[in-house]
Amino acid sequence: MDIRLVGLALGTFAIGIEGFVVASLLPQIAGDTGVTLVQAGYLVVTYALAYAIGAPIAAALTGALERRNVLTGSALIFVAGAILAAVSPTYFLLVAARVLIAVMAGLYAATAQATAVAISEPHHRARAIAAIVGGTTLAVAFGAPLGAFISDLAGWRGTYFFIASIGAVATMIVWFLVPRGLYADRLSLAQRLGVIRHPGLAPALVTMLLYMTGAFAVYTYIAAIAVEGVGLSHSMMPVVLLTFGIGAALGNILGGQLSDRFGATKTVIAASVLNAIVLMAVSWIMQLPDNIAGPALIAIMVIWGVIAWMFPPAQASRVLAIAPESAPLALSLNYSALYLGVALGSMIGGLVIAHVGLEYLGWIGGIFPLMGLMVMRLAGSPNKEQLSIA
Repeated sequence: MDIRLVGLALGTFAIGIEGFVVASLLPQIAGDTGVTLVQAGYLVVTYALAYAIGAPIAAALTGALERRNVLTGSALIFVAGAILAAVSPTYFLLVAARVLIAVMAGLYAATAQATAVAISEPHHRARAIAAIVGGTTLAVAFGAPLGAFISDLAGWRGTYFFIASIGAVATMIVWFLVPRGLYADRLSLAQRLGVIRHPGLAPALVTMLLYMTGAFAVYTYIAAIAVEGVGLSHSMMPVVLLTFGIGAALGNILGGQLSDRFGATKTVIAASVLNAIVLMAVSWIMQLPDNIAGPALIAIMVIWGVIAWMFPPAQASRVLAIAPESAPLALSLNYSALYLGVALGSMIGGLVIAHVGLEYLGWIGGIFPLMGLMVMRLAGSPNKEQLSIA
């Protein structure tokens, strides 16, 4: 593999660890900063909102700059944000650090994919994008569990120093290996958002938002579910995340294969139904005795990882079929919808814990993927290209 792609993927690996390990750190952060678990959950909400809203704005503002400079600059600021998070003496400074991290993460991820395509031969472009996305997949499968393990040894601050060190290595590789003279698309924010008017794209984005809302109403508070809900010790969190990550790696591959064989729309429908069932099963598991509930949660995390990560490649295929002539912009909006769903789900999960109870998270979270199916049903297929992929 091109070593330049490895460097770019290392950056998305660091970003992925930060984004997915934080759910396991929330109880530690809450105890250390003197806030409630629900308030700690707002770290996920603010991160997701900053990613969804801030990243497109940052991309528009840096559109005239050299891609190497954008990549190294965003990676350096990401590292600085991770260090700031590690040394934050207060909850509010930690929130500010995560907002900074989120905007830079979104800018880096989008620029890294575009750069990977630009430096690859036309017949290797799909592989190049897969390599960059693979950094995130590896972060979910192995990076987040490793980050949780480090937090068990050195606290949540130690995990952020670990993330910063990986980001620093990625920054140096990108600076020395990515060639000069590559520029991003010089598009205004209005031009980037204008693609949402494409027939059928808005309902597809709402489907993504609702799917992620349900998933993150539960995933954001997985540490509380594991420890308080089913009686596992906090030292088991790396195992919980590892089982989910292994399932995610398998699901990412399976989602692409199922989309190619049976169609993206059918795969999205199947993933939505199965995700609703698994989310509700998490609440059911919390009603079981701890000696049964703990192993059951670990087992279902593998299944949930497979199902949850079947959805993104199929959803991306649907978006590409709906707006093939505006693929980069449409996929960018798809990511924004994803992170808006993360924010909404984390907020709803916090409200459920505060006012209804932890054990109801899955029952309520499972409703949202089904709502996404209703949106798909009401929207129908807007064009022949989407029908052909379904």
